[in-house]
Amino acid sequence: MTASPTVRSLVIASPEGETGKSTVALGVLDLLVRQVQRVGVFRAVSRVPAAGPDLPDRDYVLEMLLDHDGVDVPYEDAVGVTYDEVHADPEAALSRIVSRYHAMAAHCDAVVVLGTDYTDVAGPTELSFNARIAANLGAPVLLVVSGRERTADAVRALAEVSLAELRANHAQPVGIVVNRCGTQPGSGPDDVRAALTDLRTEEDLPVWVIPEEPFLTAPTVGQLLEAVDGVLALGDPELLTREALDVLVGAMSFEHLLERLSDGAVVITPGDRTDVLIGLLAAQTAPTFPSLAGIVLGGGFYPEGRTAELVAALEPKVPIIRTDGDTYPVARAAAKTRGRVSRASTRKIDTARALFEKNVDGEELAARLDVPPPQVVTPLMFEYRLIERAREERRHVVLPEGDDDRILRAASTVLARGIADLTILGEETAVRGRATELGLDLEAARVLSTTDPESVERFSTEYARLRAHKGMTVERAREVVTDVSYFGTMMVHLGLADGMVSGAAHSTAHTIRPSFEIIKTQPGVSSVSSVFLMCLEDRVLVYGDCAVIPDPTAEELADIAISSSATATQFGVAPRIAMLSYSTGTSGSGADVDKVRTATALVRERRPDLDVEGPIQYDAAVDASVAASKLPGSDVAGRATVFVFPDLNTGNNTYKAVQRSAGAVAVGPVLQGLNKPVNDLSRGALVQDIVNTVAITAIQAQGATR
Repeated sequence: MTASPTVRSLVIASPEGETGKSTVALGVLDLLVRQVQRVGVFRAVSRVPAAGPDLPDRDYVLEMLLDHDGVDVPYEDAVGVTYDEVHADPEAALSRIVSRYHAMAAHCDAVVVLGTDYTDVAGPTELSFNARIAANLGAPVLLVVSGRERTADAVRALAEVSLAELRANHAQPVGIVVNRCGTQPGSGPDDVRAALTDLRTEEDLPVWVIPEEPFLTAPTVGQLLEAVDGVLALGDPELLTREALDVLVGAMSFEHLLERLSDGAVVITPGDRTDVLIGLLAAQTAPTFPSLAGIVLGGGFYPEGRTAELVAALEPKVPIIRTDGDTYPVARAAAKTRGRVSRASTRKIDTARALFEKNVDGEELAARLDVPPPQVVTPLMFEYRLIERAREERRHVVLPEGDDDRILRAASTVLARGIADLTILGEETAVRGRATELGLDLEAARVLSTTDPESVERFSTEYARLRAHKGMTVERAREVVTDVSYFGTMMVHLGLADGMVSGAAHSTAHTIRPSFEIIKTQPGVSSVSSVFLMCLEDRVLVYGDCAVIPDPTAEELADIAISSSATATQFGVAPRIAMLSYSTGTSGSGADVDKVRTATALVRERRPDLDVEGPIQYDAAVDASVAASKLPGSDVAGRATVFVFPDLNTGNNTYKAVQRSAGAVAVGPVLQGLNKPVNDLSRGALVQDIVNTVAITAIQAQGATR
């Protein structure tokens, strides 16, 4: 079986190990999944076989890439050969790589091919083998070289030698990424970029430079536990996934050790130094002291008797690890442990994506790969477009539920990827402390308490003014505005934030009621409603209202249709509105049908520029053949994109039925009709749902300020 001639593939190869190819591969994968429907990943040579009994741990880089939302390739199909097979017979191994690649690529529109990682081979021949792989697959090579601890001239020399090696073996380089560039004088990203400028001019090769990011190579506490052959004695097992940003040996007096502590550090100390252990745990309870990632007790010692009872009574969250190793070998093992970008580390994946997006011109790379513009819109493409749109004009979003871990994790992703600026509501010490425990970076976020005196006074005065006709007083308003939903809504109303996202831990009514009172509806719209953006396999549809108005009147249905049309346009969906009913055209009658017929007439009267049809049944709205028989000549029938349901019961059940039975991704609910954006989350929202909703809110805010 051979691959389709339209498959676009790219080999990512390096002349040595530890160049950070996984960061580049993840960025390229992100780029491709927003351009084509079916993306594959292929590891030409792996230390782990594709199948067989008693397998060791799988290839973690390959697993991370296969776990990407836009990839649907089994691990067993994504591996070519093992290093043992290459050593035994390179020619046979190359033939098998080509065969296995084509078998997998036949089902893909684009494939990211990972070059070798220099696990088992030392010497210049490995790059040659990568080049031969690329030449035999007919795929260009993106060359990744390391700038770590190299001068700019040394990076250039390595790039030139590597390019010559690729071309000598008939591979075609398509660009160079210099990764892990240092910041010391003479070898920083700007110096490297300048040194390689003429390579781009002379050889027509783009050169992109990515700076060193120490966080990406920081090991997790769990990795350190394995490296020192330890066991978790106390602490929260979930915090073993936190990165260890520094390793300290606590053999000095606690007074001097305390001066050297930093956020994310792991302290290694003999297990019989109970003074150090108790001191560290005490420091962990003090909000002004650094938050440790872990404590390692060496020498096979552990507190006993009343001391052990005291340690347990403190109920430490920080992982406390026991090991039989002595301090020096334990410290040496910890220092040698290198972190990795894997599917278990969301923050590292976010950081790697942000580095690639910031430093590599994705449009130029896609053009070099001759990736055609997408003809369809998949859910993943739509999601990426949301994020790109949000980043174009960054807006400020307030997240009222700072005591929810999902909100904190989503906030970390939003900030890392530059989607929006954020204010998180909550007590700053508690919010930042929990974020640090989870290994999240929320430094760029503002954290604001709902009891902040200056804000409460300003908000209560304004709220009392807005609700004076209801008898609201400033004294009563001071109590009301400390509620997280009211506080966040007042921030939006007064321009301190451009939008609000809440509801992960609160009901829909709790989230949106303040917006009815404070923000109110847009001119010409009397009803606040909602839509779901339904991402099908090849297109995006808009369903409304599925979350807010239980039994809309004809006037409210018209409002829903007009607002849904505006929302569709805002998110790149050409609006063709179907006013749904159990009857199509003039074939039926009754109060429910008449309501839809009246609503359709109101839409046409208020917005004659819109394409609208109703009453119409769902099958006639989406199926051209049904439309031809039931409603011939209609501009909407058979090709509707905006579906207005007659009531909440129908709308809510339909969107869930389509979501579950058709595998659609339902993004929303997106509230519409308000003067400024406020959006509600499901209480079962996943972190990615929250990220998407923040992006949607930011885009709505862009439209509101134009």
